[in-house]
Amino acid sequence: MATKTIASATVRAVKKRVLPSRAALVLTQSAVQKVREIMAKENAKGFIGLKVGVRQRGCNGLSYTLDYAKEKGKLDEEVKQDGVTIIIDRKAQLTLLGTEMDFVEDKLSSEFVFNNPNIKGTCGCGESFSI
Repeated sequence: MATKTIASATVRAVKKRVLPSRAALVLTQSAVQKVREIMAKENAKGFIGLKVGVRQRGCNGLSYTLDYAKEKGKLDEEVKQDGVTIIIDRKAQLTLLGTEMDFVEDKLSSEFVFNNPNIKGTCGCGESFSI
C-alpha cells in the first residue's frame, strides 16, 4: 500500500526537559491550528485525525510518519487536545513519550517539529534520529 505524505516533520532532541502532561504527546497551539486546517480539508472523507508513527529510515535509524487516520487501532494511543485528535501508532508510543509536537513556518519551509526528550542522536538534516 503506497502512503501519501501529508506533512513533513523535523526532529529535535531536547535535553532534560520533561513536559508536564498525562498525554503521551503534547501539541503547541500552532500545531493544533495546523492539524485543524489539514483536517478541515479532508474531513468529508471520514478521517478522525492524524496518525503519528515511526519507521526505519535515514542515516540515524528512525523517522516520523504522519498520515490520516480513519480509525484507532486496538493498541494505538489516542491524544485529544483542543478539539483535534492524534493517533499514536502502537510501535511509536515509547519513542514519543513526553514529546511536544509543534508546527513551524518560515520563509523557506513549513513543517511539524517533534521536540523529543528521548532522542540520543540526530542526523545533520534533522529528518532521522536514534533512541
